[in-house]
Amino acid sequence: MDTSAPTPEQLAPITDELMAALNAARALYDNAPCGLLALDADLRCVNVNQTLLDWLGMDREDVVMFMTLADLAAPECRSLASTHVEQLLISGRTEPLSLTLRRANGDFLQARLTSTAIYDAEGRFLHTSTMVADQGNVSVNHVIDAPKDTILRSITNRIPARLAYYDKNLICRFANNAHAQRYAKEPEDMVGSHLSEVVRPEVLPEIMPRVLATLSGQAQNFEAARKGADGELNYFDIHYIPDLQNGSVEGLFIELHDITERRRTEEFVLHANQDLEERVRERSEELFASEQRYRLMVDAIQDYCIYFVDETGAVTEWTESAQRLHGHQRSQIVGQSYETLMCTDNAGEDEVDPSQVLRLAKDHGQWESRGWRLREDGSRFWAHTVLTALRNEAGELQALSSITRDMTAAKSLEDVMNDLNRELEKRVAERTQQLVAANKDLDVFSHMVSHDLRAPLRHIASFVSLLQEQTGESADNLARQYQTSIAKAAKRMSSMIEGLLEYARLGRVTIDGQPVPLTPLLHGVVAHLKQEHPNRSIEWSIDPDLPVVRGDAMLLAQAWGNLLDNAVKYTGKRMDAVIKVGWKVNPMGGRTFYVSDNGAGFDLEKAHNLFVMFQRQHHSMDFEGTGTGLALAQRIIDRHGGRIWSETAPGAGCTFYFTLPLENIEPELAFPESSMVELTA
Repeated sequence: MDTSAPTPEQLAPITDELMAALNAARALYDNAPCGLLALDADLRCVNVNQTLLDWLGMDREDVVMFMTLADLAAPECRSLASTHVEQLLISGRTEPLSLTLRRANGDFLQARLTSTAIYDAEGRFLHTSTMVADQGNVSVNHVIDAPKDTILRSITNRIPARLAYYDKNLICRFANNAHAQRYAKEPEDMVGSHLSEVVRPEVLPEIMPRVLATLSGQAQNFEAARKGADGELNYFDIHYIPDLQNGSVEGLFIELHDITERRRTEEFVLHANQDLEERVRERSEELFASEQRYRLMVDAIQDYCIYFVDETGAVTEWTESAQRLHGHQRSQIVGQSYETLMCTDNAGEDEVDPSQVLRLAKDHGQWESRGWRLREDGSRFWAHTVLTALRNEAGELQALSSITRDMTAAKSLEDVMNDLNRELEKRVAERTQQLVAANKDLDVFSHMVSHDLRAPLRHIASFVSLLQEQTGESADNLARQYQTSIAKAAKRMSSMIEGLLEYARLGRVTIDGQPVPLTPLLHGVVAHLKQEHPNRSIEWSIDPDLPVVRGDAMLLAQAWGNLLDNAVKYTGKRMDAVIKVGWKVNPMGGRTFYVSDNGAGFDLEKAHNLFVMFQRQHHSMDFEGTGTGLALAQRIIDRHGGRIWSETAPGAGCTFYFTLPLENIEPELAFPESSMVELTA
């Protein structure tokens, strides 16, 4: 391909042709039978054709860019001219306007203006395209009567084609019934109307070049879509034929043939063909994909083989896959019993007799078996075989297909897994024995703590109490302070031992999983806390629709009690204490519960051992406690299969979140009154 730039000699004919076409277009514009005018947004005339200049008796240099439509109009019509263009700027179209224009000699021209808006590629208004018709030439005295020949009128009215004739001033002189009905008019109403009054404004820019070309002697034939008076879109085959008289064009004949049904039929056939081609294409793709899948399946069969036997078990068809897996040639195996492919010694495996497998497959339609199979070289492999009875529509047995898969690797893996399971069971048993021994040691330790350590503590507390009674008020302040500190320390240590024992007990206790409705449980815990703190003013906000969970009611009550007691404790310095209890859907699945307060809070980054026994986030002088409540709550929630975490900041309150297993079905269960009594005791 020659990609070099064209030479000036090559461009010259093209330029001459373009200039000739441009000059012809300018001649058509200037010599149009109607006036043509272009106005900008300020009503200035940016272009005008020679026909309108001749009507006005003015020169182009005096009009273009120097005169506005208001200057051309009579004084009483200037406001109408301005409104005409303003409506065009707003809506892009406007109704035709009858206007009196002033000629250069002082006379007036009765004109009818039909305008449309012209925009650039970005939708900005450029100018109007205004057609000016001389209404002075359209009077009743000048209208040519329609053909008086009754026979001719009768013939044209019976023709389905739409016929009309317009003179060179684009005034309708004739229209048959079909043409007039298109515009919802009678033929006599059409006669005397200007083309711009008949054709819709948005269609004028499309047909005017063809009309002007026809008036210059060039017939026009084209197809177009038009909306009728009922708004329905119709298709027409249109012919514009110039009326040549004595060598000049006096008008044009318009002939429209309705081809809507033909176009619809063509579109229907086209769409039907496209639909058929699409279905054929889809079906071809499906067949191709099916063929590809079949080929891939055949090529991928490596550990399988397929062969066929008759009702007696004799091999009737031996495939390449069977030859590849078993090693026998077709001539060696066809006609032989399929029992020759089976190992006679299955070493105690569960496979039934081959003849019995054949009978079961014929009776039940299909039968599966596992066992050792023989290769031609005498080696064996572990196989899974599916024997299927093939019957015709009448139910008569035609043959049996055997699909055998080499499962030797799976068999070896199964043996290894069995060995591993036996070893694992052995280790689990040993570990269980160790745990039992550890639990016994822990029980001994718990017994020692509960009896051997608590007894000295009780003695210390008792002697301190006796000493306080004996000394009474006689002791000095320092001695009384020492006695009080010893009593508090003994009490605190006793509480810590109780918490440690409870923590150990929670690790061994068996969880009694029962449906537990949380609403009555929470109200019982809150009532107990209100009794313990009668002087506290706390705003309690408890979600009314707490769900039913599965677990141990007593342990769950203890966990909720520890968390709520923790909230009560750390809101003790606030006059407007608020404690909220609720739940929400966990985005990762399940439900999440929370206990939120507006208390002191703490620095979460420093709380690395938040749920460890005896670990506190505040000094005992600020808030009392032994540091066992959160550890016990965490142990209970962990034993129920949940988890707990916290969100907090110093001075911003604290929220504890935790999860619990939900009961699948949440019936309205009556919480046991005995449990309520024990919880609130």
